Amino acid sequence: MRAVVLAVLVGALVSGCRRQESRPQEGASSPAPVASPPGAVLFISADTRGYLGPCGCSENMRGGIGRAAFQVQQARLGGQPVLYVDGGNSLFGELTLKPDQVPQEERKAKALADAFRTMGLAVRATGALDDTRGADFRRGLGLPEVAPGGVKLLDAGARKVAVVAAASGEALVQASQQARAQGADFVMGLLDQPLEAAQAAAALPGLAANLVVATHSAGEFSAEENRLVRSDVPVVAVQSKGRSLLRVDLTYAAAKGPFTLQRSQGDTDREVTALEQRLALLDKEINLPGIDPKLKALKQGKRDELSARKQGLLTAPPAPATDVNGFALRFLPLESNLASAKDAQALVTAYDADVGKLNLEWAKAHGQDCPLPAKDQAGFVGSAACADCHPEATTVWQGSKHHHAWETLEAVGKQHHLNCIGCHVTGWQQPGGVCRLDKVAGREDVGCESCHGPGSRHVDAPGADTIVGKPGQAVCVTCHNPENSPHFDFATYLPRILAPGHGRPVSSGQAAEPPAK
Repeated sequence: MRAVVLAVLVGALVSGCRRQESRPQEGASSPAPVASPPGAVLFISADTRGYLGPCGCSENMRGGIGRAAFQVQQARLGGQPVLYVDGGNSLFGELTLKPDQVPQEERKAKALADAFRTMGLAVRATGALDDTRGADFRRGLGLPEVAPGGVKLLDAGARKVAVVAAASGEALVQASQQARAQGADFVMGLLDQPLEAAQAAAALPGLAANLVVATHSAGEFSAEENRLVRSDVPVVAVQSKGRSLLRVDLTYAAAKGPFTLQRSQGDTDREVTALEQRLALLDKEINLPGIDPKLKALKQGKRDELSARKQGLLTAPPAPATDVNGFALRFLPLESNLASAKDAQALVTAYDADVGKLNLEWAKAHGQDCPLPAKDQAGFVGSAACADCHPEATTVWQGSKHHHAWETLEAVGKQHHLNCIGCHVTGWQQPGGVCRLDKVAGREDVGCESCHGPGSRHVDAPGADTIVGKPGQAVCVTCHNPENSPHFDFATYLPRILAPGHGRPVSSGQAAEPPAK
């Protein structure tokens, strides 16, 4: 019966998707944009936090410097001046690094800098997350910068665009006034503060900016969405970690004059919003554990079709306001179906090839074993030690994706990437666990102790008080967090890892094993 229902559903979906576009390949070209009216296009990134691309742990993850580069390159085919600006806090994701992180993070920052150059970076501001390895390292990358409190005047065809940088509202006011004095027609302020502080700065008297961009989110997961605050001076915050770009379309009237924000695109805005809601629903369905592969493929095809339609709406030239100088603000989410620029993607590929070797060499030369657990603290013994007393639970675990977590890294060559390994081995960076990339053997995969805690005390004295019998959601979300597993739902995912002998009775009347991942 289930097969019949699925066949009917598949047939219905196929008939509704026959006209969908094929999924673009990485590096594929797209039709050139439609010719635009006199004006210019600005692209702004900010708060990239050292991300060359998404981690890839879930389906349809946004982001990637290759996709961003493609958007900029495509816009340049339209004939208008195109300026790419980075708001800063982009080179690193942390203010301080452990010694073993340094080779990887410096190599990544250099790859990002090279990608910025392929995008024709006009200028960038700097923030604390750019100076993690010091100002000399940052300056050594050779990127064009505007200092805090400074002004950079850029040619944008028939108008001058000023990019000003500041760390406070007062400094932003002063820099914006300087930009006007230097002849700027449109002033964009890059404020090294979160959105709330940028809103306060936009309301300060004397501010001469047309747009304020908040370039530093308050925390790692505090900029999960694009934000636009429509006020006298609009304020924006771009989704962090390189998942979106801000596109600003300037349209020029015959004579110079003040720029006016185009308040609404009417039907276009409503259609984009509706498409985003449908995409969010499809993403959740596609990421459901245990979804039938055929149904998943059909839903993915529909998602790609809707995403392509949304992309067309977001990149279409705005309607010109012939009697005034106008600007339109649009966020460009870098969706998974978008193409990547070949030159930028080649930089990412080279980074992936280099960084594993760098990390492994560092571990062999400088790595140190994890400290031993304290006298009254349990240590890690490995999943094999659990099998003798818990054969049924071991069988369930061996059939789960957790048992193949290490293989998923090896399949993409990221088994020596420090950003990934912590959620694919057992006991990473914990007392008695594994702290060296060259000594992972025996601790691969998400094992029993990843959820139930280190098991040495339980091995010595089996009992409910020497192990975590029922780990809860708090354990799961250390890895299934908003970045790696944005659609994670504890109640939905938990049943996928429970079975007789592992959280359920083996037979009637027999006590159940404690649940585990």
